[in-house]
Amino acid sequence: MTSRHGMSSPPPSSRHGRPGSRARACFALASCQGSSTPFLSAHMPPPRSTTRVRIHPLGDTALLAELGTRLDTALNTRAIALAAALKKRRDVRQAVAGYATVTVHFDPDQTTHEALGSAIKRLATKRPPMEEPGRLHRIPVVYDGPDLESVAGALGLQPQAVAEIHTRPIYRVFLVGFVPGWAYLGPLPEELAMPRRDVPRTLVPAGSVAIAGRQTGIYPLATPGGWHLIGRTSVKLFLPDSDPPSLFRAGDRVKFFGVRP
Repeated sequence: MTSRHGMSSPPPSSRHGRPGSRARACFALASCQGSSTPFLSAHMPPPRSTTRVRIHPLGDTALLAELGTRLDTALNTRAIALAAALKKRRDVRQAVAGYATVTVHFDPDQTTHEALGSAIKRLATKRPPMEEPGRLHRIPVVYDGPDLESVAGALGLQPQAVAEIHTRPIYRVFLVGFVPGWAYLGPLPEELAMPRRDVPRTLVPAGSVAIAGRQTGIYPLATPGGWHLIGRTSVKLFLPDSDPPSLFRAGDRVKFFGVRP
């Protein structure tokens, strides 16, 4: 299924470091917009998981299932599949997939950390179902962001080249978080990879298209932020009267294309 936005037709075609406790929380829940992950790959999931699943308690009625510590499409596919399987259990109240984790809230009257953790490890060893291609969203972008010139200079590129490289991939929505409607998209081409801004902005306009690390995203609301702003779009990402209220869902695909102001 394809959603188109705008009148123009698309063309045919952090810093890096090991995650600590704060990074793990960001990695799991995408609640830290400033995080940028060190590694991205785009390979298909293996026939059977060989990843060791780690279970971390989160209070009395929740736990975190960690499938890995890198941003990887195969791990993300497994996390989404595991969350979907857990949502079918009567003892699970909520399961939310992260990059390569699943946060699980459970009913303490029906299970325990230990019992659910063991069940999760069994589920995680199963081969995930064949992933259906996510919905494709085509997003028009005016590439005139306030950081476009500085990004181009830092990367040794012309501003037009930054825009052209940014429009090349079809990005994956790894997860939705930080603020309502925000989607973490990747992988960003390596030619555009750079750390976050040294000084975050206190207010970023809604619709700003930004990059940091090996990821890109669109600010759905006016909010503080530390990513580099290279463009803007008129597409509304947070639709409070819709169900779900976010335009993007984990596993969706996003294709940017340039338009004139």
